[in-house]
Parts: sequence; structure tokens; C-alpha cells
Amino acid sequence: MSLAAPRRRVPALERASQILDHLVAIGKPATAYEIGQAIGAPLSTVYGTIDDLVAQGFVDRSGNGSVWLGPKLYHYGLAYARRLDLLSVATEEMNALSRASGETVQVCGRDGDAMVVLAMAEGPDHFGVASRVGTRTPLNWSASGRLLVGHLPEPKRRAVFEHATRPSPTGKAETDINDLVTSARTALENRLSIQAGESDYSVACIASPICDAEGACRATISIVVPDHKVDQPDPDLKALVRKSARRIEGRLGWQANRASTA
Repeated sequence: MSLAAPRRRVPALERASQILDHLVAIGKPATAYEIGQAIGAPLSTVYGTIDDLVAQGFVDRSGNGSVWLGPKLYHYGLAYARRLDLLSVATEEMNALSRASGETVQVCGRDGDAMVVLAMAEGPDHFGVASRVGTRTPLNWSASGRLLVGHLPEPKRRAVFEHATRPSPTGKAETDINDLVTSARTALENRLSIQAGESDYSVACIASPICDAEGACRATISIVVPDHKVDQPDPDLKALVRKSARRIEGRLGWQANRASTA
């Protein structure tokens, strides 16, 4: 006599995703009963999950009991679209900056305690850069990492560095919290951050912030070069990277908005 396999317990987040996916698939409101029948879930579980989704604004419930996608999902979608716009514009400028400078250029963002390389254009001289798209490094190791938290109020900046700071492989990355808190703000105000040999030997990074209409650093654009090129006069890499960051902000309409709300 064979025994039926036990039913797998579906985690709450997966069940919520099934409900939202079903609503998107049918393209119209549905009742909890209809959703339960469609996804093969116990009605009591579906009712409970929908109640939670309604409470959090992920779905709306009408007078007849049917539910549809809620306003919070709309706001998430807008945020996602803005990120795509930023990355699309920044990638175009990244490629232009790489051509103008003849160097490797990266666009970086923040993910919690780490700086993440979001996009990269390699320079024609094939200078060896260890960090590739998707590479994550502690915020205190990089020029971009400091810029990405430079807009935060000092207590939050300090809390981030206290949690995120790690010694680098070269031993040259700054680990003094007070210095990091101060230098992050100064770099943002100067719209320029430079590190040399902190994460990789003989490698320097010259970064400028891409700030939104409220002045928050949403990403950075940076030139990665051998450290002896940081102060070269022609081309002036510091001036080029600053101009690229400003162009990205201008194309996204952030400079104008920031000026109008200043």
C-alpha cells in the first residue's frame, strides 16, 4: 500500500507571489475563492494572505470582495523604472567617457554595506581591472563607496561605516570611522572622490556622484586607472568625470529640480 506524498508547505511570501502573479495573468479583479481555485491553494490560506496584502497596500479590495493590484505596487514599479532610466542614461555617458578618456569607466551603486559595479566600459589599453559588473566591495574600500553614503545625515553615515567597514587586501583602505564619516561628506560636496591602492595595488579610482533632485547620491561614475595617472593634465580625468556626472543628472532632469527646490 503506497502512501500519498505529504503536501509541501508553501511559504507565505511564495503564496503572496502566486496571488499577485495570477491577478497579472488574468488582467482583472478576482475573488479569493476564484484565486484559490486557480492556484490550488486552501481557501483559508488565500483569505489570510489577501488580508495581509490588503493591509500592506499590495492589493485593493472592492465592495463585492474582489481584489486587484494596489497602489504600493505602482510606486514600486515607478521606482524600478527610474532605476532603469538612470542606468540607461549612465551607461551611455559611461561609454562616451571611456572614449574621451581612453580609460576604463564604471557605473556603481550601493547595496547595503557594499558598493556594486552596475556597468563597465573597458578602455582601449586593456588595463587590468579586477572589479567587473556585479563585483561587490565594502564601502570604505572605494571612492564610489564613500560618495554613495555622503548625502546621509551624520548619524546614519556613522552607523553605516561602523557596520560596513572592513580592512582591505592592500591594508591601505581607511578604517577610522571618524575620517570616513567626514571624508564621505566632503567628497560629495566636492563632487569628487579619489582612492589609490586601497583595494587593489597600483589601481586608482576617480569618481563623481550622480545625485537626484533631493541631493541623494543614487549612483556614481568613475574612471579606473593606474595610480600614476590620477593627476595627469591631459586629459584631465577629474574634470571629465565631473562633467559626465553632471550630464547624467541633467539628462534625467535632476539638476533643474534640485535648483528649483533649493
